[in-house]
Amino acid sequence: MSDTLHLHWFLPIYGDSRHITAGGHGTSFHYGSRPADLDYLTQLALASERNHFESLLVPTGMWCEDAWITTAALIARTAKLKFLVALRPGLVSPLILAQQALAFQRLSNNRLNLNVVVGGEDHEQRAFGDYSTKEQRYRNADETLTIINHLLSSEEPLDFDGEYHRTEGAVLRRRPEKLPPIFFGGSSQPGIEVAGKHANVYLTWGEPPEQVTEKLDRVRHQAAQNDRELDYGIRLHIIARETEEEAWAYAQQLLDGLDPDEVTRLQEGLARSQSEGQRRQSELHGHGENFQAGADARSLEIYPNLWAGVGLVRGGAGTALVGSYQQVAERIKEYADIGLNHFILSGYPHLEETYQVGEGVIPALRELGLKIAGVDGH
Repeated sequence: MSDTLHLHWFLPIYGDSRHITAGGHGTSFHYGSRPADLDYLTQLALASERNHFESLLVPTGMWCEDAWITTAALIARTAKLKFLVALRPGLVSPLILAQQALAFQRLSNNRLNLNVVVGGEDHEQRAFGDYSTKEQRYRNADETLTIINHLLSSEEPLDFDGEYHRTEGAVLRRRPEKLPPIFFGGSSQPGIEVAGKHANVYLTWGEPPEQVTEKLDRVRHQAAQNDRELDYGIRLHIIARETEEEAWAYAQQLLDGLDPDEVTRLQEGLARSQSEGQRRQSELHGHGENFQAGADARSLEIYPNLWAGVGLVRGGAGTALVGSYQQVAERIKEYADIGLNHFILSGYPHLEETYQVGEGVIPALRELGLKIAGVDGH
């Protein structure tokens, strides 16, 4: 266990809401009642910076604005906040991706993190003009990351002749002062193999600690095969209040805002997902099969303070930590005890919820003896 935590927040570039925004991950478009214009995203970025979040995760997909352009617009409006920007192998030349990373690092004073997204659904990839299979995309990602790492770290021109990429004399005019760390998620064996070879931080969606431990053990073994050690992170929503009752009342409010017909429609779409991580998320709430209007939010508590209600309508990360500031801090510590030190959090709406974490959860974490990167001298 590391006693220093890295806390990250989420940038909803499709719009924000006081309700769970439905869709994503190959099902449908996300829509928020608060438009994600530059003024609002700036407000959210500054609130994240003020509340001691290290970076913002920026999503990617047909249901999003472009992550690179959006975050580039926020560089000059923030001072120290980093941006965890999606890198999609196979859609853009590795040399262009390396040039983007170099430019971002130079213009932002080294505030780029890279989140590798290979694409979990064939039908969404085809919309981007990519007709490869998921297994092929992981092999493509391996080659892409090999090339990018060389370009960002070596002044020697690269000749590369692989299964998916071929290049001659590829080189950058300069190297970044600091290599952007690679964040990588993937629950299938091919994903874990690529993560063990290239990732600096392996990410998992929120599951009960026992299931997370099993997955992390597999990744650690794979990393050891490559003589590497990784950091580990988890992606969770969060509903934290002064009291447990207040937190669960808000979870109930979010649940009451869901339409059972929409839950059924979205779960039918998610059931066709090719993502192993999505399959695991959907199993946590039983694919929404028993959801009815008026359901008790506590019926979806799958582990103390771990709530699967978000995943009824949202693809991808579908669990939330729910409880008092103290309870949420204790649960985060439990995850830290099994080896996680990066926590990528979000809440509805994202702006207001940054303050619940910054003013409530972070002090509770420090009372438990945990240090927060960016707050405690790290």
